[in-house]
Amino acid sequence: MANLSMSENRKRKRDSDCYTIKGTSIIVRAGDCVIMKSPEPNNRPYIGRVENFGTDIDGNSMVTVRWYYWPEEASGGRRQFHGSKELFLSDHYDSQSTKTIEGKCIVHSLKDYTRLEAVGAEDYYSRFNYIASTKEFAHNKVSVYCKCELPYNPDKLMIQCDDCKDWFHPGCVKMTNEQAEKTLVAR
Repeated sequence: MANLSMSENRKRKRDSDCYTIKGTSIIVRAGDCVIMKSPEPNNRPYIGRVENFGTDIDGNSMVTVRWYYWPEEASGGRRQFHGSKELFLSDHYDSQSTKTIEGKCIVHSLKDYTRLEAVGAEDYYSRFNYIASTKEFAHNKVSVYCKCELPYNPDKLMIQCDDCKDWFHPGCVKMTNEQAEKTLVAR
């Protein structure tokens, strides 16, 4: 085995702390969320949070990710209160080739997501933790709103009652979205 100089050793260590996506200047580090190639070309991308980088026994560059699941992939499937950009942080870890990383994304808390001035293609949110092995959700406390008593969906319009200060879906209080939007503009 060849002896490496101290600077070569440091460089090798530094190289395993991050990864530059091939053909770009985008650097991915542990803690970043990434979009991974799906084996099926028309499927949604896989989203994972980078845990660490390393190499396999053949010397190939690898990344360990903690997967986010789409509602459709979890027990119970997509429900009407799940937003289109909602993900569930799972306890499922996996090691993949770094070549499968397509880009970086941001998985916000629901609170931070709703505060975004503009939601970009790379913005997602997560409010539930999913235990993949048991196909159950961790006990996450979530507030419910409206007469229908559903959790908040940032894709659906809600209006606040001036009297009670509670939030309602327009349809649940016999309003159209257009009527509700007019009341919001009038305020």
